[in-house]
Amino acid sequence: MENIKKRTLLSWSGGKDSAWALQVLRQQEDIEVVGLFCTFNKKYERGAMHAVRNELIHRQAASVGLPLELIPIPDPCSDSEYKAIMADFIEGVKSMGIECIAFGDLFLEEIRSYREKSLAGTGITPLFPLWGIPTGELSKEMVSSGLRAKITCIDPKQLSAEFSGHEYDSSFLAQIPDSIDPCGEKGEFHSFAYDGPMFNDKVNICVGETVTRDGFIFTDILPC
Repeated sequence: MENIKKRTLLSWSGGKDSAWALQVLRQQEDIEVVGLFCTFNKKYERGAMHAVRNELIHRQAASVGLPLELIPIPDPCSDSEYKAIMADFIEGVKSMGIECIAFGDLFLEEIRSYREKSLAGTGITPLFPLWGIPTGELSKEMVSSGLRAKITCIDPKQLSAEFSGHEYDSSFLAQIPDSIDPCGEKGEFHSFAYDGPMFNDKVNICVGETVTRDGFIFTDILPC
C-alpha cells in the first residue's frame, strides 16, 4: 500500500535549527516538506527574528529546493496584529491542502504551548522534529554533519559580543560558557545557515559590520 505523506510547511528562521529540522523531516517517510515560511520586518526587509536580509532567505530556499512564503510584519506590531496576520496565513495554507506545520523548537515549553494553541482547531497539526534532543548532543551532530552557520545576533546580557559574526563550529562550542545553551535556545544567540547536507549548493556570504541595536549585537550577513 502506498504511503501517503503529510503535506508539511516548515517555519524557517534562516538559522541552524530550522535548517536541521528540514534535514530531519526529510528523513521521515510519512512527511513531505512542500515549502518554507518566514516572517520579516516590513520596514527593514529583514527576517523578523534574526534580522537577516530577505535576499539571503530567498537564496537559502532556492538552495534547499523549496518554495518560500515571506510574511510581512509591520514595525511596530502589536500582539493582536501579529495574531491576525498569522491567522490569515494559516487560513490560506489550509486551502492548499497543508496538513502540518513544523517548527525547529528544542525544549522551551512555553513556546511549544503557544504554537500548539495557535494551531488548535485549525485542522493543522504542529510538528516539533527536534524536540527533546539534548542540545549538547544536537549541536555536535549539526557541526559534524557539515552544517555551517554564522552567528548573526547576540544578547550581550548572556554572551560576550565578541562571538557575533563567529562561525558556529566546534571552536565556538568549546569557547562559550557552560551557562550558555549550545544551540542558543534561550535567546543567547541566533545564526544564519549557509551550507550543509540540506542545501544543494552553498549560499555564498560575506560578513559585514557589527552594530548594537535595541540592546542586542547584530552582525550583518551579506550576499556575495
